[in-house]
Amino acid sequence: MLMNANIFNSFSTNDLEASKTFYAETLGLEVLENEMGILEIKARGSNTFIIYPKENHQPATFTVLNFEVDDIENHVDGLISKGIVFEQYPEPMKTDKKGICWSPDKNTGPHIAWFKDPAGNILSLISENS
Repeated sequence: MLMNANIFNSFSTNDLEASKTFYAETLGLEVLENEMGILEIKARGSNTFIIYPKENHQPATFTVLNFEVDDIENHVDGLISKGIVFEQYPEPMKTDKKGICWSPDKNTGPHIAWFKDPAGNILSLISENS
């Protein structure tokens, strides 16, 4: 029934301006604010996702957005240089000192590193390669 429907993510923020700056300047994505005051964000090879303001926003306790990258360590280092602090998790998803959870065979993924946006929503970098 919905096979031909377009699909997109949406999640909330408690600070639209901080989110706009974070996604545009820190992450380098194309960010547009539409006439309804909703952020429309585009990245290569993906659908648009939206971020909407919500007064009683509660950060998601799960990953709301994944960025698939080729070289996770290089991307983690780049985001750390921009002030991003990666999450640290214990077993079974144990992360290293940079915040990367390496698969048992470091040469094949997925490898994952989680971080938060200004509203506390959880995002990740994920890579099938090292």
